Amino acid sequence: MSQFKTIDDLQLSGKRVLVRVDFNVPIRDGKITDNSRIVRVLPTIKDLQSQGAKVVLMAHFGRPKGVVVPEMSLAPVAKGLSDALGGEKVTFATNCIGPEVAALIGQLDDGEILLLENLRYHAGEEANDPAFASELAKLGDVYINDAFSAAHRAHASTEALVRLLPAAAGRLMQTELEHLEQALGQPKRPVAALVGGAKVSTKLELLGNLVGKVDVLVIGGGMANTFLNAQGIEVGRSLCEDDLADTALAILQEAKAKGCKVMLPSDVVVASELAPGTASSVVAANSVPADQMILDAGTNAALEISKELESCKTLVWNGPLGCFETEPFDAATNVVAQSAAALTKEGSLLTVAGGGDTVSALIHAGVADDFTYISTAGGAFLEWLEGKTLPGVKALQEAA
Repeated sequence: MSQFKTIDDLQLSGKRVLVRVDFNVPIRDGKITDNSRIVRVLPTIKDLQSQGAKVVLMAHFGRPKGVVVPEMSLAPVAKGLSDALGGEKVTFATNCIGPEVAALIGQLDDGEILLLENLRYHAGEEANDPAFASELAKLGDVYINDAFSAAHRAHASTEALVRLLPAAAGRLMQTELEHLEQALGQPKRPVAALVGGAKVSTKLELLGNLVGKVDVLVIGGGMANTFLNAQGIEVGRSLCEDDLADTALAILQEAKAKGCKVMLPSDVVVASELAPGTASSVVAANSVPADQMILDAGTNAALEISKELESCKTLVWNGPLGCFETEPFDAATNVVAQSAAALTKEGSLLTVAGGGDTVSALIHAGVADDFTYISTAGGAFLEWLEGKTLPGVKALQEAA
């Protein structure tokens, strides 16, 4: 990964600093229900304040499609940010471009914060319109991107604007990129990847990229059923994409050719339905009853994966091993997550995880604080795993 500038490379005292953040937080009845995305940006904000910058925050919220949708205003976020900063004043602008916004920025003292209204109220944001980016650029002297989770989109505030002002990565962006580089860019080997989830069809590019980069590929969740079925193993009433049998076999063949060990569950947990308290049993993966469905990896499979990780130096995790939201089908995910966390705490395994279900699963397993790094970037994390170029990251690298 080519280098990019960080906050440390810029002189920011007295400067108007435009900071692209991700404040697309869940809001119910006008109140934020999870402020983790706000909290993760605080180190960047505090660094900029300590250098005497005028901090101008830009973000999107929802999908207003270029029109003003009152329910998608960032006004509640200004209050949430103020609370996260211990009651510090956060001024809110009712637009994100124009003379009124420029006037508000002009009134800021060094170290003060202004949050702009939803970027996506303007169609030029998602269209990556140079004219809209130029209007944003008029508001600042320096640009900081601290929204890795939006870096897979070539939008005006993530791509075009980078080319109009001195640009650098914020602390969250910097941390994310550094850990991703450690995980797959130049990792310590052996490298394992654990990929779970419901469908192979949604992760074909991901699997295709990983078999050429990792030493061990663990496939779990409903995806594993498709791979078992492709090898002639009956999976009963389990979720299975029969039409992808040839694709699954091709992935296995490519993995073999590239020296990547693929691990599928040797035993599985089956039940007649997915519901709490349903009677379940553990059977060999090749002995699934016709009237049952696979809902988790089995006890032996979880132990085998945990044992494999003991000889690895790096683990990339995306997706659960079973239907972890419903007990007892969370067991395999919990066991492997706790094993990975223990190895991380010992210092023998670097663990990087990401993706919505993944974060939820690791929180459920009680190990979210024990992994080396957990990305909350969602789509951007997945596209990075797939080996795709992220426009927001590329722009920062080219500006370095």
